[in-house]
Amino acid sequence: MKRIALIAGLVLATFSIALAGNITIKGSDTLVRLGQKWAEEYMKKNPGSVIQVSGGGSGTGIAALINGTTEICQSSRPMKEKEYKLAKDKGVTPHEVAVALDGIAVFLHEKNPVAELTLAQLKGIYTGVITNWKEFGGPDQKIILYGRENNSGTYAFFKEHVLNEEDYADQTQTLPGTAAVVNAVSKDEWGIGYGGIAWAKGVKDCAVKKDDSSQAVLPTMETVSGGSYPISRELYWYFNGVPTGELKELVNWALSPEGQKVAEEVDYIPLPKEIAEKNLIK
Repeated sequence: MKRIALIAGLVLATFSIALAGNITIKGSDTLVRLGQKWAEEYMKKNPGSVIQVSGGGSGTGIAALINGTTEICQSSRPMKEKEYKLAKDKGVTPHEVAVALDGIAVFLHEKNPVAELTLAQLKGIYTGVITNWKEFGGPDQKIILYGRENNSGTYAFFKEHVLNEEDYADQTQTLPGTAAVVNAVSKDEWGIGYGGIAWAKGVKDCAVKKDDSSQAVLPTMETVSGGSYPISRELYWYFNGVPTGELKELVNWALSPEGQKVAEEVDYIPLPKEIAEKNLIK
């Protein structure tokens, strides 16, 4: 008889694989909360299943998939070409499944009077070209930058889609998870940070504009699902090959209306119904 267990601890912690388990899920800190909730609900429905969930960042999860130490890699960015090549060299065939949507929210302190920024202004801030809030009609105060470590999928996505692959300013304070970024900004009146939409608690979301002539858009379920929020993305599970057996059952449940409802309940953005159905493993 299979053993029932759940290892799901504090957000952002990397959980030790101390207990034997059937399925391990590892990777994105953005996704870890959702992975934990999916594991918890799936095991309630399938009491013979054992699922262990840990974070560590998308890069860490991808490395674990390639090294054969996790069955499912959670990633907030697509795998890179060099990672696919490394996987091939190791005899691993990554299979990508989009499981949810996300908007990268730009966090400001609740007292910061600045309410909206363009993508170009965000690039100027995070590359160190713009350093004072007065440039946006705010007070004469230095902008304090908070960001993610370079093993984070959110770090990579923000660098690609906002910084246009330019380097982050040296003064950016890198933190180990979005929760840490939110916590820092919530305590720093002149701070700015970014991270998954599900983590914005105790901070103010900044509306983002594609350019000067665009409408400012807040990150919400409607704007991310509808594609109007400029910094939106898919969130992924990666497997070694097309999943079969219980891995297939788990991912298909996560993509089902019930699984997508669970995502919504913990503030992630469900996939459009037709996309979720298309992503089901046949």
